[in-house]
Amino acid sequence: MIQAFGLTSNPRKELPPAVDDVSFEVRAGRVTALLGASGAGKTTVLRLMLELQHGRGLTHFRGRPLHRIAHPSREVGVLLGDVPGHPGRTVRGHLRMLCAAAGVPVQRADEVMESVELLSLRDERLGTLSRGMDRRLGLACALVADPHTLVFDDPVGALSVREARRLHGALRAHAVQGGTVLFSTADPKEAARAADHVVTLEQGRVVADQEAVDFARTRLRPRVAVRTPHAARLGALLAQEARSARRSVEVVREGGNRLAVYGSTCADIGEAAFRHGILVHQLADEVGDMGPGAGVGDEAWAGDGGSAGVPSARQRAADSERAPAPRRPTVARPSPTGPPRPTATDPPSAGSAEADERAPDVDRAGAAVSQASAAGTDQPSAPGNPHPPVAERTPHEAAEVPGSIARRGSTQRTHATLAPGTTASTLPPPISVRSAPSPLRPLRYEIRRALGISTAFVVGAVVLVVSAVMAVVLARIGHTPQARLLAAWPRELPLPPAALGAGLLGALSFGDEFRHPALAADRGTVPRRLGLLTAKLLVSAAVALVLAALAAGTNAEVLHLFYGRELARIPSDWSALGAGWAALVVGCAWAGVLAAGLFRSTTAGLAAVVAVPVVVVPLVQKVWEGPDVRTAAGFPLRVREVLLTQWPFGGERYVAEVLRVVVQPVGGAMTLSLTTLLCAYLLTTLRSRTR
Repeated sequence: MIQAFGLTSNPRKELPPAVDDVSFEVRAGRVTALLGASGAGKTTVLRLMLELQHGRGLTHFRGRPLHRIAHPSREVGVLLGDVPGHPGRTVRGHLRMLCAAAGVPVQRADEVMESVELLSLRDERLGTLSRGMDRRLGLACALVADPHTLVFDDPVGALSVREARRLHGALRAHAVQGGTVLFSTADPKEAARAADHVVTLEQGRVVADQEAVDFARTRLRPRVAVRTPHAARLGALLAQEARSARRSVEVVREGGNRLAVYGSTCADIGEAAFRHGILVHQLADEVGDMGPGAGVGDEAWAGDGGSAGVPSARQRAADSERAPAPRRPTVARPSPTGPPRPTATDPPSAGSAEADERAPDVDRAGAAVSQASAAGTDQPSAPGNPHPPVAERTPHEAAEVPGSIARRGSTQRTHATLAPGTTASTLPPPISVRSAPSPLRPLRYEIRRALGISTAFVVGAVVLVVSAVMAVVLARIGHTPQARLLAAWPRELPLPPAALGAGLLGALSFGDEFRHPALAADRGTVPRRLGLLTAKLLVSAAVALVLAALAAGTNAEVLHLFYGRELARIPSDWSALGAGWAALVVGCAWAGVLAAGLFRSTTAGLAAVVAVPVVVVPLVQKVWEGPDVRTAAGFPLRVREVLLTQWPFGGERYVAEVLRVVVQPVGGAMTLSLTTLLCAYLLTTLRSRTR
């Protein structure tokens, strides 16, 4: 079950909060609808519940806040907006990647595809899916980790009736199996048809918390939709006849040439229009929403008689004059320390009284809240409690009850029962935005992410073609050393094509995470975990080595084909050249990974790769060749004497080659850049964790 206590969003500037003191309960085995018009605060409530937005309040999922759950994706399946994912990835590849992120077997992808009827579309690209298929894929993504709770924001928006019925059937099946389902909607008919319980929001506050049967009886009523070019005249005539016959009829202008008539029938309206010679284009029976303020305004007419129907506008005005203050319906709100108690939801008074209206909540570390949330059930009140409910007490009675607040003109509420040693707070506890979930199997996730789209293969093919053409052109021109010829690296370019391709693939490994955040939907960030970084570095290094070997081999074969064996021969110092070549492409790939993860952009990652030979190398050379008092003569030899003792299998030779690459200008600049980027990445990671 879900228990939401005092959800309040942070106000912007001088505006009131979009959501103010929203509390409700969603029980297991049932489907609950969060109903409200556009701008009522439905999405904000869901984001506060899921700790995706700063604010105040507390939400328990089966007795625990979301930040206290080790693996939130295994407890709550979420779909807010469209399904996030690379448009070039297949449905099966996307679900298998999410299986690796959730730490579940890969067979789970086929199971959820079968449950939502997506097996026939398993090889379709995400960018080619229709709206209905996208909604079903979103349901499959939410079900990958087999969660207990499903939270959807407007799941059937812009869907056909058939697709909407199918999606609601899937949600109903999940609830029948014991799960908890919460979805938001702006359509009262959809809420009454698809939900067991309806929570209605208006201007960021709960105005009704009802069973679906009660909601359909009290919040929905039949009406007649009329379309006529003489809407004003027909409305006035209908209101006049209703007053004469002392019938309760309400006529509401809906804009243009449309009327909504409550308390009448199509036959009566048609006969009245015929008697007065009024042309009518449409008469249809509908079911509309009777929300707060329905029919109130200058464009509503109503008959005066009739007590057994909907009150007329004149009657409502007279009632409002007699009443001392308008009151909203009584709403049963859950309490973190007891059963839901009736709370009068009066409109807040101006000034500081609005803050006093909020239900005080205990801190997250409070013992009373922890005990109630751990039990996962409402605590019964003590028998024989002599104090009446707070909403029924007078200010004098409330002042005599310990822990209550008595103020004139404001709703009377009590503090939550506190354990010894804790203090009361006048506001709900703050909500901190939780970090994005990290993949539980990062290496498997990264492999499926990198190989699930054709970008890596296209980049590799382009690099091989460009490298081969450049090697042929350099061989024809001449004056190029054999090592640079095999690498297709002219002196005029800062890096060879293979190194640039490796850097681009490395930058894409983090750049795609920010463009298509499958791991961090609706957060705009990517988890900065060392496990994910290590997986990306390993995969990018492996891809870079494969690309470097293929580029050198392809260049050698093309040179042998065009010019014979002489230009395709392997140099005698191939081990040192091979170590330098491998270090160069791997360093470029790692620089792309770190820069893209640090600056959250693929372009920034590729720019960091190009900046090493263009900016860092000249700077290092200038510093190294500047005026000095002492020179580091014999530094490589002394390092070799210190580090290179006796390595097994002749390993000291390879280490010496690596050191030889590092002391070169490009190698030294690459080492300096990688060290700087890695330190900056770790610093930002620690800073985000501290926040």
